[in-house]
Parts: sequence; C-alpha cells; structure tokens
Amino acid sequence: MILITGATGFVGKALVQRLLTDDESRRLVVAVRRGGQRWPEQVRPIVTGDLSSFTYWSGILKGVAVVLHSAARVHAMEDTEADSLTAFRAVNVDGTLNLARQAAMAGVKRFVFISSVKVNGESTQLGRPFTEADAPNPRDAYGHSKHLAEQGLRQISADTDMEVVIIRPPLVYGPGVKANFAALMRTVQRGWPLPLGAVHNQRSLVALDNLVDFIVTCITHPQAANQTFLVSDGQDLSTTALVRGMAQAAGVPVRLLPVPVWALRAGASFLGKSDMVQRLSGNLQVNILKARNLLGWVPPVYVEEALRRTMAL
Repeated sequence: MILITGATGFVGKALVQRLLTDDESRRLVVAVRRGGQRWPEQVRPIVTGDLSSFTYWSGILKGVAVVLHSAARVHAMEDTEADSLTAFRAVNVDGTLNLARQAAMAGVKRFVFISSVKVNGESTQLGRPFTEADAPNPRDAYGHSKHLAEQGLRQISADTDMEVVIIRPPLVYGPGVKANFAALMRTVQRGWPLPLGAVHNQRSLVALDNLVDFIVTCITHPQAANQTFLVSDGQDLSTTALVRGMAQAAGVPVRLLPVPVWALRAGASFLGKSDMVQRLSGNLQVNILKARNLLGWVPPVYVEEALRRTMAL
C-alpha cells in the first residue's frame, strides 16, 4: 500500500490519478488537511490537519510500504524573513521528519521526498547545470527548509532500514498550474505583447506528467534507494522559446518585443520587480544524466506535447 501526502495539491492529485490508472486494483491512503473531497473507492482518505511535528501517523501507516511525501509549505509572501523561516521549518522540516520517523518505526520500506532544485541554488552559469554532486546553496527560507529536511531524512535512513529517495524538481508545469506560469499563460493566450523577444537564457523545467512518471519509477526501482535526483524535461528553453511554444500550443499569434535584457533589468529594478525579471532572464539548468544512467529513465513527454496539454485547459 502507498501513502501520499499533499494528495489534493498540484503534484499529489496527478500522482493519485497515475497510480490508479496504472493499476485499478491498487490501494492508496491519502493524507489530507481537511475532509469533504470525493475519492475513488480504491482511495482511503485520512484527515490529518496541518503537517507538524505533532501529527500522529502510526495508525495511518499500518500496512504502508511506500510513502510519497509531496506535502509542503511552498511560500508565504507576507511573512517577515524570520517568521517565514520558522513557518517553513515547522512544516517542511519538523513535519517531514516526524512523518519519516514514524514511517520507519512502522516498517515502511521506502520514503520518497519531493524536495526542490532550490536546495542547489537559484541560478546557474550558462552551460553549467546543477548536478546532484554540487554543494547545496539554498538562498531562501523555502530552500533552506528543504535542505534541512533532506539532511534529517538521510540520517533517519542511516539509523533505520527505511530507504529514502530525494527528488529535486525545478519549476513544474502542466494542466492546472498556478502562480507566475499561469499568469504568463494567460498573457500569451490573450495575445498581449511581451518584452521578452531577446531573452537568450536557458532554463530547465519539468512537465507534471514527466515528474509523476519519475516519482512512479522511484517507487520500486532498486537503484533509486538512498539516492538524490534532479529531474527535468531534458529540453532546456530560453524564455523567448517558452513563450513561442506556449503561443504555438494555444494556436494564437505571438507578440514578442525584442527588449534587451539589460533594459528589462533596469526597468524591473526601478519598479521593485528585480526578482521576477531574474527568473525570466536568468539561467537555471539541471543535469539529469544520473536519472538516465542509474535508472534508465527517459522523460516520456516532449516539451511541445506538455505545453499543448497545459495550454489546452
């Protein structure tokens, strides 16, 4: 049996659907913050409330062989820096390690943790992607919390028989994506002009279907045990190419203005939007050779098809 946390979230919902599609007889336990959702008969929902160091898991974990832990505190825009780190640690570190300790005690064989590329850092030099061997360099509270959770999970694994798999995805996109990616989609769909026609950066993204496929691979693959993986589509894109791909997928004309990156950054600095433009114009690449070579994993969905699926909804 498999326990999934964060089962109502962007990744968690897709995981439930994929696992049931693969095997209709499979039984899943999903941990949810609150009740009221409808689930297929193969799914047993358990209301756990907020993830914390006090959450009681032992009864839920009975008979569970694998935990897929995707629940997390993702962002808190209005928190101060100190409060933000405390809040992130309470959920992403204390809550995660509390679950992992109880999972190990309950005899869970494998714990798959959805971490983040933010453990590696915020940017790369062009053509020099992050690898799993790089020293961690988290730069914000969220990245720090994921790094601390990874360290704690490795220690729990070393002290017990439970295998741990750590997965660090970059930005995940797909049907139902929200936040900045969704805002960019809406702008493209409306045909509004964008000053992004001269951005020649390179960024790694991962389609939801590709991430879910990789997570499913890590459930049973023997070589995944106690490993850390970076994952992506294997097709890096510039922001200009991404916008063109969105427009093509949506069947709308693209309107890109070739504004130099230095001008974008100067304007963003004046408007207090430097972080946003850095994400749009900077490089963030990941190397997935470890996943390919160790697990024989190849992303099943090409970027063009993933964008078509994303823009269709």
